[in-house]
This record gives sequence, C-alpha cells and structure tokens, in this order.
Amino acid sequence: MKKMWNTYSLHHTSSGNILQSKPVVQNEQPKTFGMTSAISLAGPKPFDIQKTTELEETLKAHGCFESDDEMKHRLEVLSKLNDLVKDWIRDLSENVKKLPASVVENVGGKIHTFGSYRLGVHNKGADIDALCIAPRHMDRSDYFTSFFELLKEQSEVTELRAVEEAFVPVIKMKFSCIEIDMLFARLALKEIPEDLDLRDDNLLKNLDPKCVRSLNGCRVTDEILRLVPNKETFRLALRAIKLWAKRQGIYSNVLGYLGGVSWAMLVARTCQLYPNAVAATLVHKFFLVFSKWEWPQPILLKQPDNTDLGFPVWDPRVNPSDRSHVMPIITPAYPQQNSTFNVTISTRTVMQEAFRNALALTEDIMIGRPGITWENLFEPSSFFFKYRHFVVLLASALTQDNLLEWVGLVESKIRILIQTLDKNSLIKLAHISPEQFEPLESEKDSVTTIWFIGLEFEKTENLSIDLTFDIQNFIELVHMSAVQQQKFKEGMKIDAKHVRRKELVKYLPMSVLQRHKKLAVSSSTSLNSSTGDIHHSQSATTLPSGTPPGGDAKIRKRSSDASLPTLTTKRERNDSASNDVFVTPNSSESQPMANGTDHQSERLLFLESDADSDESLCMSRLSCLSFCDVPTRPPPLHLLLKKRLSSSELKDASTPAPIEPPSNVVFKWNSK
Repeated sequence: MKKMWNTYSLHHTSSGNILQSKPVVQNEQPKTFGMTSAISLAGPKPFDIQKTTELEETLKAHGCFESDDEMKHRLEVLSKLNDLVKDWIRDLSENVKKLPASVVENVGGKIHTFGSYRLGVHNKGADIDALCIAPRHMDRSDYFTSFFELLKEQSEVTELRAVEEAFVPVIKMKFSCIEIDMLFARLALKEIPEDLDLRDDNLLKNLDPKCVRSLNGCRVTDEILRLVPNKETFRLALRAIKLWAKRQGIYSNVLGYLGGVSWAMLVARTCQLYPNAVAATLVHKFFLVFSKWEWPQPILLKQPDNTDLGFPVWDPRVNPSDRSHVMPIITPAYPQQNSTFNVTISTRTVMQEAFRNALALTEDIMIGRPGITWENLFEPSSFFFKYRHFVVLLASALTQDNLLEWVGLVESKIRILIQTLDKNSLIKLAHISPEQFEPLESEKDSVTTIWFIGLEFEKTENLSIDLTFDIQNFIELVHMSAVQQQKFKEGMKIDAKHVRRKELVKYLPMSVLQRHKKLAVSSSTSLNSSTGDIHHSQSATTLPSGTPPGGDAKIRKRSSDASLPTLTTKRERNDSASNDVFVTPNSSESQPMANGTDHQSERLLFLESDADSDESLCMSRLSCLSFCDVPTRPPPLHLLLKKRLSSSELKDASTPAPIEPPSNVVFKWNSK
C-alpha cells in the first residue's frame, strides 16, 4: 500500500481558479510552480489557520482593507475616467484626425489598472496606477496637451501635473480625492477592443520604448497573478509584507529599497515554493527564504520568454552592467527587466537585517510564544537611536508647489549619494530613511523638507573621513539635472549638514525622539525573549517595538501612506568604547572664513572611535537556481555611478542661478 502524504495539491484553471484538491502520493511528481519544484506541499494545520485569522484581524486594525463604500467610490472614479478617455479619443479622432464616422464610432480606448489596485492589495487612501490605452492614430503629444487640458476642466480633478520628461511619462492628479498616476500607451491597432489581452507579446510590435515601458506595469501585474497558486492567499500575505516593509522604512523604489511590484514578486515566489500554505505560514516562510537567499542570485517567477522583438532584456551573459546588480528581481513579462536596479549595497544590507529580525519574530508567532503577536511584527523601530551620526539633507523652495517638484527631483537622486557613500571603504553603512520631515521652525520666505541618513563607520579608531567632496558633487548633480530638465526655479536649494544624535533636537520634535528612545529600550527587551539566534558577544540585532509615530511630529508623507508610518529597524551598539565623534580641523581651516565666502576650505570630517562589532550571517542557498550562467558572486561591490561633474564643466553650463555649496558643514567638538 502506498504511503500517503498528509498534503494536498491544487488543480487550477487557466485563470487560476481552484477546481478541486486531491491527496498527493509519495511517488507522484509534484506540480512545479515557477523555476523550481515546491519546497513543501504541506497543507495548513488548524493552528496555521488560527494564526491566519489573527493576521487578517491585525491587518484590518491597521487600515489595510477598504470598506465597501470606499471600494464603490474607487469604481465610480475609474468609470468616470474611462468615459473621459473614450470621449477624448472619439472627439479627437473626429475633429482633429478627421477620421470617417464609421471608424470613429468603433475606435475604442480604455483605462487599464495595474499595481496594488490591480493586485487587490491596496489599503485605505492608496493611489491608483492606471494606463490610458489608445489606438495608433493618437499621439503622446495629444495626451499631454488636449487630454491634459480636458482634465483641467473637470471639477473633480485637483493637484494636476504632467511629468512628460520622466523615464515613464505620467500625468498625476487627484480625481474626487483619489490619487491617480496615469500613463499612456499607443498600440499599433486601429481599434481598442474592450476584451483586449495585454499579455499578448505581439502587441509590442512596432511600439516605441516609452509605450513598451508604460505597458510593462500592466503586463507584469497580470503575469504575477497568473503565476501564483492561490490568489487570495497571495493577496493576504502580500498585504502583511507591504505593511511590514513600510513600517520598517524599506518600501521605496526611488530611494534604493523595494517598490510594490518587487515585494509582490518576492511574495509570489514564496507562494510558488509553498503552494498549499496559508497566509500566516507564507509570511513566516517569506522571511525564512529571503533571509538566507544568496544575493545576487536572481529571483525569477518563470523561465524567461524566448520572445525577441528587439527590446533590451535583463541578461548578465550579454549585458555586463547587469552583472553589477546587487539584488536582482526579474519581472516575468517580456521584456524582462530588473525591478530593483536602484538597490545599493547599503539598502540591501538594511533589508537583509530586517529580514533576519522579522524571521526571529515570526518564528515566535508561529510556535505560539506568549506575549508575541502579529502586532509585534508591524511595530516600527528606532531609526534615530540606531546611529550616532547623521547626514541631514534639506531641500528648500520659495513656494509649496515648487517644493513638491523640487523634492521629487532631489529624492530621485539620493540613491546616487548612497552609492557614493557605499564606495567609501571607511563607511560601513549609509542608511537613508524614506520618512520626510518639516523643520521645527518654518522660514518666512521658504518651505523645506528634510531627510536623514544614518551613518555607521568601520571599526577603526581615530578614523578620519572627509565627505565634503561627495556631498558637493551630489548637490551639483541635482542642480544640473534640474537645469537640464528645465525644472530649476529661483529659491530652489539643497543644504547638507552632519549632526550627532544628541543634536537631533534641533531638527525633530521631542515627541519623536522620546518615542524612538522608548522603542530602543523596549526592542532590546523584545529581542531577549526571541528565539531567533541573532545575539552576539558585542552587539545584538534587535526587533522593532513601540507605537506608530504621532503626536506633534511634523511628518511629511504621501497621503496614500497616511496610515502606514515608515521607520527603520534598530541595532544595539556596543557602548564599551568611546561614543564621541570629533573634528580636528587643519590649521588652515581653523581660521574664520572671511564673510563666510571661503567655501573651498569647508570640510566635513568625522573621527570614529566606536568599537562596533559586525554581525556574522551564515547564508545557505535555499534552492539551487541558475539563470544561464548568472555569476554567483557580484563582480563589483557597488553599482556604477554617473560621471561626476567637474567644477570646470559646471562653469561652462548655463544655469539660472549659481550653485551654492552646502552651508554649515564644519563641525568642531572636543573628545570627552
């Protein structure tokens, strides 16, 4: 008699719906989801189902689900926008393009959603990513002129702005108080049918690269849903991972962390490896898999397509630059791309530490350890008490509208500064927090947004680091980008300062600092009770604890993330050595600057004497995955940086205003 496994395999239709289940015998070939066979086909136990119910209730308490009325409102907004697109295409076809009436009547056009809304994992107040699909006689210039003007006339539309020069051109707006990012793609079709299937690769023929990139979001989202064994289980697990990532401050593609599609692909891969698991188990296995993953081994949901329409695809055999990607997660739709191109050594390190911390917590949750619940997983951590030294970036403009545009440009370049700091052999980690703050005291003639970068230095006594050149190059790069994109306006400037932890009171409300201090203490207690083997003789990796930020803190966030505060994980440091950092200025620099104009003598110096032990992590490959001789170790340790602009090149450029070096970057302290 054949021995039966206490597991089940699921049968699916082409649309992914579950038809039935049947027991799997030991000698039966297991169904393969994705690149490899499943790690486990085990079905859920009653305790796993109980933990999944608790997880869902916790997510509801955090506002991760919309009410029926809110969902209905979204559908009404999308319906109005869809009608608006159809009317615009029909009107332009008849009055401008002069097409026959018979053609105009059937020309079509539609709105197709993608991203979190399409995946079914959007939270309260989240934005909607949408794609305007038009027939071949419509031009992109029409979209950014006549359609943009049509949107201006709508009473429901506010905060309307076009970003035509972006890598993926987009119109941003609020439609009836719902944020919408809408792309444009023109297909090589005379008519756009309602039942159009965007997964058809032939639709990409004869399209320009911008249209292909715009279509990619929809095609990737649809393919992810097709490749997961159970859509509902996938959605619940993804909601949990997204909430956790935002609380940990590692949900930001533009800053070098992972964006929504990357998190979705990691969860989808976990679902493929554990196809019969419930959401609670998947969340635990997610952290197990990716805390041990040997990056830069790539994540792929399926074997890459053999389609060749002439568009570049991610392939390290052909493209040497692809070999330098430190955390490749490859999109499943043609043309395959790395969705984590922006990830740096430091941001990957921050995420790996967060994975390990979360693994220890979820292990306690899944064994039912008293006092440890899902709330512990979603608690923020103490970014401002993890590091002793910070680089503070301040972006200022004369008006709020100018600041909105300026902040977007500055934020898109911060990852380049992190890459530069990664190349400094004396800096162990540069940790950028996605959280944005307003200054404690607003200036009368300008508005400002503040970012914080936590710095961790190597274990070298009397270490001297000069960051002035790196900071200056970053500021010049941002200014030059603004000039080239014709976005620079009078009053736009960046300032960079180095502050120690005790000086944060000049930039942050006491309520924020007190909350982070409380988190630092409670997280240490939480770690001591954890089963995770992450203690070390001189330092310990701690887990987040505490409550979401609130009070009187002036925190600037996107409205879609209003209920999801973003903070970062905490690591206790060894305090046996000196904690002080001091600057010993050169004799030539110790003299006061005449009228504050001697910017050439400004230096940003750090002397680090902190004996901070490094963590050791034994990484074991969970599944031997290969992608056509993908190198198993990163050739360079850092991504390629753009060529620095020299001062002579900057002088030759035409700028509307002189580029100012950072002010107040000389810091003098005495060692205590």
